Amino acid sequence: MYRSTQLTLLLIYLLINVAVYCVYWWDKKAAVEGAWRVRESTLLWLAIVGGSLGALAAQQVLGHKTRKEPFRSILMTIGALHVGLGAVWIAAPNLVAEALSRMRSSL
Repeated sequence: MYRSTQLTLLLIYLLINVAVYCVYWWDKKAAVEGAWRVRESTLLWLAIVGGSLGALAAQQVLGHKTRKEPFRSILMTIGALHVGLGAVWIAAPNLVAEALSRMRSSL
């Protein structure tokens, strides 16, 4: 049961990152064409909610917002945070489950 939950979460994570990559691609296309753009705050929120790897991949592959500060630094920080949280989840899944359980019980 636990394994299927992990696979489901991984699939959701991948889909979120593909969607975020597509939003960044769309914004890059709009920038080139001089069309309506996506707000930087929206792009960063998409990264925060789980799309940081898709955002970073789009930034590198598409060359989108690579020189824009502080956007670039904030996005790198979000990506590093997500990698760190992912490493903790992989290394100590019981720790994460216990922490979530404690949070729920305190509410």
